[in-house]
Amino acid sequence: MRKVLDRSLHLVSEELDHGLTRMLDEFERELFRLADLARNPGAESGYMQALRSFRLNRSDLVPRFMLGIERALAAIRRSAPANAETSARGEVSFRNLSLVETAVMDEGTVLREVGSRQEGRATLALHLLGQRFGVLAGKPAFDAIRLPLGPHVFCDALREAAVALEITHDARLLLYRIFDRQVMGGYPQLLDRINELMVAEEILPALTFIPLRARPAPVPPREASPVAAGERTAAAKRASEQPSAQPTQPHAQGTPRPHTAWFGEPQPPDDDGDEAAAFATLQELLSGRRALLDKLRPGRDDGPRRELGTSDLVGKLRALQQQPAATASQANLLEIKRAVLAQTRHTSGEAAALSPEDNDTFELLDLLYQQLESELRRDAPTAGLVRQLQVPLLRMALLDRAFFLRSQHPARQLLNTVAESAARWMDRDELDPQLIEPLQQAVSQVVTGFDQDPEVFAQAQAQLQERIQVHVRRAEMTERRHVEAARGKEKLEVARQRAGEVLASEIGEHRLPRFARSLLNQAWSDVLTLTLLRQGEESEAWQTQLDVTRRVVAACGDGGTDAALAGQVEEALGQVGYHGEEAKVIAQRLAGCSDDEDDPASRTELAMKLKARVRLGEDKAAQVRPKPPPRTPAEQAQYEQLRVMPFGVWIDFVQNQQGDISRRRLSWFSPITDNALFVNQRGQRAAEISLDSLARMLVNGQARMVTADRGRLVDRAWQAAVNTLRSFAGRGEGAQPAGVPA
Repeated sequence: MRKVLDRSLHLVSEELDHGLTRMLDEFERELFRLADLARNPGAESGYMQALRSFRLNRSDLVPRFMLGIERALAAIRRSAPANAETSARGEVSFRNLSLVETAVMDEGTVLREVGSRQEGRATLALHLLGQRFGVLAGKPAFDAIRLPLGPHVFCDALREAAVALEITHDARLLLYRIFDRQVMGGYPQLLDRINELMVAEEILPALTFIPLRARPAPVPPREASPVAAGERTAAAKRASEQPSAQPTQPHAQGTPRPHTAWFGEPQPPDDDGDEAAAFATLQELLSGRRALLDKLRPGRDDGPRRELGTSDLVGKLRALQQQPAATASQANLLEIKRAVLAQTRHTSGEAAALSPEDNDTFELLDLLYQQLESELRRDAPTAGLVRQLQVPLLRMALLDRAFFLRSQHPARQLLNTVAESAARWMDRDELDPQLIEPLQQAVSQVVTGFDQDPEVFAQAQAQLQERIQVHVRRAEMTERRHVEAARGKEKLEVARQRAGEVLASEIGEHRLPRFARSLLNQAWSDVLTLTLLRQGEESEAWQTQLDVTRRVVAACGDGGTDAALAGQVEEALGQVGYHGEEAKVIAQRLAGCSDDEDDPASRTELAMKLKARVRLGEDKAAQVRPKPPPRTPAEQAQYEQLRVMPFGVWIDFVQNQQGDISRRRLSWFSPITDNALFVNQRGQRAAEISLDSLARMLVNGQARMVTADRGRLVDRAWQAAVNTLRSFAGRGEGAQPAGVPA
């Protein structure tokens, strides 16, 4: 038995080693990311403290975790505790009830969920292993909770090992979730290998498990009237034919998920559903559109025509694909369709027509391009690349109708990347010039290399993504510098407010001359602000300046003179930009204040200089800004939503009455000063406005939050195209057709 247990422990150690290492690495990265995204200094300090403790004790986690599993294996022949047996029998005692810490309950709940989830994933393997461990222990079979290598034992071992990290409760919960994802992801395969080991050691080698499925007893059908049966049949038929009125996008029932990706970044995978049913729904919508258009255009020639096969059509489009870029970018899809049919008639001598499916593909792609081009800037350097892609995309859609149905289709992703580079929401200088050449190369690679192989689109997109990721990292670094600068301004403002509070407290009820009070609130307040910002409230320098402040207040109130104090004040004023005669005059007035009636000319001259001087961290534009009116209930609700909005959300700002927009990223906002920092697609600072103003703009329609379902340009154009089809079919725009993804 010892040999089997040693080999089992060694196998577990080998299998879990890489997963535990990945867990620790991801946990460290996640702590650093949360500290970087923290909304207040307290949360940031907490995450950084947890990160420091984790780095100090990281090496202790894995040995302690394996020690816990080893203890469980070594105790397989020991009797279970009495309370465990009682719980197993379902008997509950209420004699020793006690309060439980909330943190303990939270950790236990998370770990129980992890164990139960893994128990459900590997039910059969756990059952077989429990039988074999029962043989080793000379006991009945172990259940999933008591099994030494069961998921609950693993979770308990992690919980005991996490104590050595000396991290907070929230950090431990984060660690448990990463453990579930990184380590327990391969848990069923680990159990299979342990069972194979047991079989090799001749421990129940022939053990297997075949579940018995009880056959349901036949239920005699109830007699129903023919009318009722006919109504049920008709209702079932209508339900199967009627598109679902429920939207298929995620988060449809709650608040839409905001769009946070940079330009060109791929979106997470989605559930594309039944592609055949979705395309059938699109064909139904197209037939309704054609029926309406045929009524508006009577007298068309509907004589017999030879149907052109899909393979022949794709071959004829290949010649058009090889045309020069200037020619390809001028023709639209309807012109391409007429050219292909005319060429077929010229070569075969008889009129030709497309199959209904191919004709639908032409119409769908034409609708998509119409909506797409309405969102592009004609003068963008990459606008012509979108037209150059239409023939390869048409051939791709004819061969694979999933292009319309899967947002993750490589051809659709490439089209979105190229189109977004010329989107109307990007300013003329917003697109990185270093991306223009990779975009042109990707389009050229598809135009020259695509011949019924969708991998060409995937390769072009992959190569383009490498360059885009470089652009994204550069934009994130630029954004981070601007965020750090904004945080520095916030710290300066906090220091100014604190310095003002301390100065007002020290002055208190002292009756100071009006001019001396003005000098304290302007010049000396800057000294306190700078000291607080550089040294902090616990520093010796701050205590020294507080002592000087008290002496200045006392000197101004008593009217005496203090030469030593004047020297200290003059030196401190020199640190905030007051030099020469100006600092000396201010120091003399603060250290040996004369009456306000002495030398009014010099006093007026000094007051004029102070008024013209820019104070430390002063924002004169904010001072002249009028106080806004009270918020409406809608504006207040929007304001509160903005204060809990994650950083990185994209917002479209309406620029003029023509509807031109600029897309800006909410990179950071201060809960103290209420200022919000916005950057463009390159991470460059674009604007800085208050959350109050932003809330009013969102309510008044001058700004719009970009949601994930409408963040990508091609997806938004596709939604508009489907809405157009619904309007022709008389269904309105209230619901997405069943199975048709956005």
